[in-house]
Amino acid sequence: MLTKRIIPCLDVKNARVVKGVNFIGLRDAGDPADLAGFYMNEGADELVFLDISASDERRSTLIEWVEAVADRIFIPFTVGGGISTAEQARRIINLGADKISINTSAVKRPSLIRECSSLLGKQAVVVAIDAKKVSSQKWEVYIQGGRIATGIDVLEWSLEAEKQGCGEILLTSIDRDGTKEGYDLDLIEKVANHVAVPLIASGGAGTVSHFREGFEHGCDAALAASVFHFGEIRIKDLKKYLKANSMAVRISDEQF
Repeated sequence: MLTKRIIPCLDVKNARVVKGVNFIGLRDAGDPADLAGFYMNEGADELVFLDISASDERRSTLIEWVEAVADRIFIPFTVGGGISTAEQARRIINLGADKISINTSAVKRPSLIRECSSLLGKQAVVVAIDAKKVSSQKWEVYIQGGRIATGIDVLEWSLEAEKQGCGEILLTSIDRDGTKEGYDLDLIEKVANHVAVPLIASGGAGTVSHFREGFEHGCDAALAASVFHFGEIRIKDLKKYLKANSMAVRISDEQF
């Protein structure tokens, strides 16, 4: 049985980690490098950083905090936000990130996925999909931080992303984001049954049982933000719960 991964997500704006609800109402949650070190010590398997700053100065800020995170931790981490070329992706990997995440630019130009995969290797390319439910069994892809509808079906886009060469899909439910009502299990199950690449579930985790449910419905990794940032769930406690419920998770000896 493959080990299930727990991944804290850190949204970065102006070199600070922030968190909101349904992609809005942002509040400060700390320094990226400090939180990265904390989560590594807590037992996180990986980290995801999404740079949501929209200013022209964002790229220079990105360089500073990516390097700081790389210096602080030795678990894999992914960086996304504003990447529109394979060369930009390579620069981020060269700064110390293990993977890059692309979203809006990939939807606008799907060949970007293949370009990044060819340059960096499939394992380094994550396609992030922001999904909003539009009917009982249909979800639409949104871009630009969940603000713009595309008319693209999530299942069709996930298949295309896999075809273009992504190594992993980060699937976020906009409807559940920050609500702590649980992952969109129907969405997870549908996408997991459509693609062969690993699936990271995101949006809605509020209790330890929500993580177990996500894994039971087909995701390979579970991502969360606010419940970790504000101390509502400790990763060590979460992993102990998952292990007790027959989930294969990585737990170091000192966590017992």
